[in-house]
Amino acid sequence: MIRYTLSELCAEIGEALESQLASSYWVKAEISSLSERGGHLYLELVEGKAAKMRATCWAGTKEMLMAYFESETGQALQAGMAVLVEAEVQYHPVYGLSLSIVGIDPGYTLGDIVQQRQQTIKQLEADGLLDAQQLLPLPTLIRRIAVISSPNAAGYEDFKHQLDNSGYHFETRLFGAVMQGEGAEKSILAALEEIESSLPFREEAEVGSPFDCVAIIRGGGATTDLSCFDKYTLCAVCAQFELPILTGIGHTRDVSVLDLVAHESLKTPTAVAEWLIHRMDEQMGRVEDLLLRLHRTAERQILIRRHRVEMLEQRLAACNPERIYRQGYSLLTKNGKVVRSVEELQAGDLVQTHLADGTVSSQITRNEVNRALAAENNQ
Repeated sequence: MIRYTLSELCAEIGEALESQLASSYWVKAEISSLSERGGHLYLELVEGKAAKMRATCWAGTKEMLMAYFESETGQALQAGMAVLVEAEVQYHPVYGLSLSIVGIDPGYTLGDIVQQRQQTIKQLEADGLLDAQQLLPLPTLIRRIAVISSPNAAGYEDFKHQLDNSGYHFETRLFGAVMQGEGAEKSILAALEEIESSLPFREEAEVGSPFDCVAIIRGGGATTDLSCFDKYTLCAVCAQFELPILTGIGHTRDVSVLDLVAHESLKTPTAVAEWLIHRMDEQMGRVEDLLLRLHRTAERQILIRRHRVEMLEQRLAACNPERIYRQGYSLLTKNGKVVRSVEELQAGDLVQTHLADGTVSSQITRNEVNRALAAENNQ
């Protein structure tokens, strides 16, 4: 029986592996975790529950591979990604079996990302959520905005600067969130939940909402991680949110699923601010047009009323007794009342005759009509 020390056995295992294995292998796996220490990248690769192995991308290789991967995919390597890596099998007496990553195929990851994105879109369509935001009416004036962004992001500062210098009074409230990386989706969902908690219950119709819309914005860097905006949970929550959602997430390479779900999708935070300002310009233009139309209508009505007054004045002038008097007519009154018939007069009545240049008082001495009537009665 041959007896080995542990180190001798480990050395023999190492020699056997080295003699039997190829120099490198292309391996398909999912990254379950990764961390960076001392310039090296340490990963744990898994294949469901069937296999698990440690992997390392050493500093000298890491910079080149990560730059290549990010330039091709637009995303940083992160947990949850499906990858195709070229790896050398290594065995260490202390640390055991592991892989040393010497290459990576971004196309494989891109294919997986595209596939997951399509699955998210199909699921949203099946659930009737892809166009749900479009059913929400936009307020006439959008000036109270709940903003989800990283507090220190340049994109947020650009957004605020645009609104503050617009000449309009916009009210914004920041709900800080992580906008890229592994914790982004969870952080944005927490911000949405905080906004939702500030809204009145739907039954309380008389209580106004403190916000007109939600703006989800982020500024871009040289490399961006936007995979969280393709996640089903985040997109489904946004689709069902009771306020219109605007997006400006710096996605110049492609359109994210969240962009498809949002009520309005713009490219950058500055573009979102410009859209809000433009909408305010449009509404103010409508107000000014209405004021002009109201002014013109008022002027038109005043001219019509003035013409009617003039016509009435002319009619009154035509009926003025002074005008009648000037034509040779006179007016007879008794006790201040107009006399319209001789039958209203008796001998001895005092009457006034009104002429153009004065009034003449006189007394009735006889009334031929009354005499004729009296004679007729006597018969």
